[in-house]
Amino acid sequence: MIRTIVLFLTTSLLLAGCATSPEGRHQLTFLPAKQMRALGAQSFEQIKASTPVSKDPATVQYINCIARRIIPQLEKNNNPDDWEVVVFDDPQANAFALPGNKIGVYTGLLKYARNQHQVAAVIGHETGHVIAHHSNERLSSQLAVSAGLTLAAAVLGADKKNDSLLMAGLGLGAQYGVLLPFSRKHESEADLIGLNLMAKAGFDPSESIPLWQNMAQAGASPPEFMSTHPSSGSRIRNLRGRLPKALKLRQQALLHNNPPNCTR
Repeated sequence: MIRTIVLFLTTSLLLAGCATSPEGRHQLTFLPAKQMRALGAQSFEQIKASTPVSKDPATVQYINCIARRIIPQLEKNNNPDDWEVVVFDDPQANAFALPGNKIGVYTGLLKYARNQHQVAAVIGHETGHVIAHHSNERLSSQLAVSAGLTLAAAVLGADKKNDSLLMAGLGLGAQYGVLLPFSRKHESEADLIGLNLMAKAGFDPSESIPLWQNMAQAGASPPEFMSTHPSSGSRIRNLRGRLPKALKLRQQALLHNNPPNCTR
């Protein structure tokens, strides 16, 4: 019976569309880009409706200055004016980017991202999620797992003994064995993509290391295998491994452009 259920789950995942991330990783993405842009825009409007927007012109100008250096690196001919960047007056140390050209930064982030380079590392990371289509991959994975569990439940319908226990175990297996690891892969991948983006924009990629050291001070986190984010130690090791390449990208960028000068 368990082999049958595993087969159902595997088949569900394989039915998803195939794509490749900027880091060369195979992905499951079957939602249309137009639909993802619409979902991103809808989510952004909901956040704006529920979260106060910063009225501090210096902070808004500072974040926009950094974002406008990052955005052209996302793809050729990417116009910063086509992106909506909003600074939210909220103490959480966070930021996000959504399909549909949306970027949100919370003022609480500035407690830990202490200069333009560290803010650029965060914006690079978040926009890295967008260009790698991680939202599509996460939704596609969740839909595939949900479909697999539904099929498993149908198979178990004729055998009531221990069904609820087995289904609970399958649910936890899907959560910790499929969905959360995917999220950790996304976060690690976005770190590396973001490192390249900030370097190409002229920001100092070495500042990504103290950024995540600062972020580690934001509070305790669950064990890595139960978290949607890698541990600070894991992501710092990954960033250090990619840093020589990123520093070369920055050197090349500064041959053609002035260094960024974003201040509050």
